[in-house]
Amino acid sequence: MEQSTGPLAPVSRPTVRLTRSRDDRMVAGVCGGTARALGVDPALVRLGLVLLTVFGAGAGAIAYVAAWILLPEEGAAV
Repeated sequence: MEQSTGPLAPVSRPTVRLTRSRDDRMVAGVCGGTARALGVDPALVRLGLVLLTVFGAGAGAIAYVAAWILLPEEGAAV
């Protein structure tokens, strides 16, 4: 079977693992790790969580705590 190189060829993207950051952290590294996985500035993720906490009846705080518990720390064995 030949490999397609035309405009409809599948794009190979590196997989990004969602982890808590060790370097860019204020509390647990959730926002820093999420920002790294999304390729955005961590301040934007932090701002989004604050807005979600204030205007989402505490949903941002619940999401942060859940991510703190569920996401492994960067470099940790799985």
